[in-house]
Amino acid sequence: MEEQAFSVAKAFSDGGIMMYPILVASIFVWGLAIERIVYLYFRASAPAEAFLRDLEQSILKGDLPRAVQKASMGSFPLARVIHAGLLRVRRADSEVQAAMDEAALREIPRIEKRTPYLAMLGNVAMLLGLLGTITGMITSFAAVANADPSTKAAKLASGISEAMNCTAFGLITAIPSLLLYAILQGKTQHLVDTINEGSVRILNFILAHRDKLTKEAA
Repeated sequence: MEEQAFSVAKAFSDGGIMMYPILVASIFVWGLAIERIVYLYFRASAPAEAFLRDLEQSILKGDLPRAVQKASMGSFPLARVIHAGLLRVRRADSEVQAAMDEAALREIPRIEKRTPYLAMLGNVAMLLGLLGTITGMITSFAAVANADPSTKAAKLASGISEAMNCTAFGLITAIPSLLLYAILQGKTQHLVDTINEGSVRILNFILAHRDKLTKEAA
């Protein structure tokens, strides 16, 4: 384990100054990925189908207070969107839909925010690795052209080491970043689709059984 840690530290040192911005990009990638995973997979996710069926049963029975209570207890975006609509059931149909649309406009940006930065950081890390490769090759060519014969081999090896280590570390940062972006973007789209589908489904159910809800409210 100590030998492996020493090898990584030496490779980082041999990579030159461009290794530091690559390291910064890597820290941002993993910090952002962890935050998004926690939010998308734990805080924003919920058994949507069971939640919607339960609400539909309450609406079908005309039990508006119970439906509102169940929606208010949900801590995920879909529940908050539907809760906003249920609070407007006594008003016009357009107001119910407008309330849900307004709530969705608040919730969807929270789901979508920051995930695209993973793709950007992955591309930046790859470009930084490429830039380090170029600077390393420039060092190598300068050594071949101008260095003293006694130091030429050492400078040539140092330039090649800088180039290869920057390439490797750039790819080590970029590949997980782009994979995480693809996975999290898929989860984001799934949550947005669930909000759109679930809110329309409950809205149509409310409109179809409005007479029961208004009688209960009265």
